[in-house]
Amino acid sequence: MLNYTRLDQIRQMRPLLHCVSNIVSANDCANLALAIGASPMMAQAAEEMEEITRISSATVLNTGTPDKDRFSVCRLCGSVAKTLGQPLIVDPVGVGASQWRRKEVEMLLKESRPTILRVNLGEAEALCHHRCLEQGVDSTLEATQEIRLDLAGELAASYGTVVLLTGEEDYITDSRHCFRVSGGSKRTTQVTGTGCMLSILCAAFASVEEDALQAAALAAVFWKICAERAEKNSKGLGSGTFRTELINAAELLETKDLEEHGRYRVIRGSH
Repeated sequence: MLNYTRLDQIRQMRPLLHCVSNIVSANDCANLALAIGASPMMAQAAEEMEEITRISSATVLNTGTPDKDRFSVCRLCGSVAKTLGQPLIVDPVGVGASQWRRKEVEMLLKESRPTILRVNLGEAEALCHHRCLEQGVDSTLEATQEIRLDLAGELAASYGTVVLLTGEEDYITDSRHCFRVSGGSKRTTQVTGTGCMLSILCAAFASVEEDALQAAALAAVFWKICAERAEKNSKGLGSGTFRTELINAAELLETKDLEEHGRYRVIRGSH
């Protein structure tokens, strides 16, 4: 059973979340961290990576707008976080877009062994070296529940991590146990960076919840409810209003809302 009071702990503790973000979603990720009650740090310079990682409660590495120096910074952060036993979330945005990006991401994952790996279906396919039909950084794939379970389990087992595979339903697994989270809104696909923002939520919950499987599931439930509220409160207006309402929902959601509206099931994967 998920412990929804972790949300209260985030707001009491205001954990410092260090995010090596991409240039597209950095602002939204920082605002979401503030909305949920955490404190964001969006540092980029290699010269301060070790120091900032050490004072942070959790670290997010996002590969959405990569270059050689960015991957070097990510590996440095990952190494420090691993040494400290600090929660590390990797978001391999668009990993299937090029062979170079996939190679660099795979090296990062092998070296850092992240606490949580947050992927969409196309990214999971690419990392498992299956067929890959990503369109830029987005996934155009569809798959059955069984395929998603198998893929998430395979990825979790390969890298020894918890995988959060997003979609119409989210699957969270450590290759042995799995949560399935329902709800949300299809309008999240109309706003760039909603997956990046979910990775920030993973960091926030992982900073107060030692069980990575539970932390990722809490983040998924929280974000699905935010999306539902944002769709309702945007009242049919455009994607800009929906984007704003996502942040509003994150700030206003309370523990009782998670208890009343969270939709998840504990299921077992095939691995």
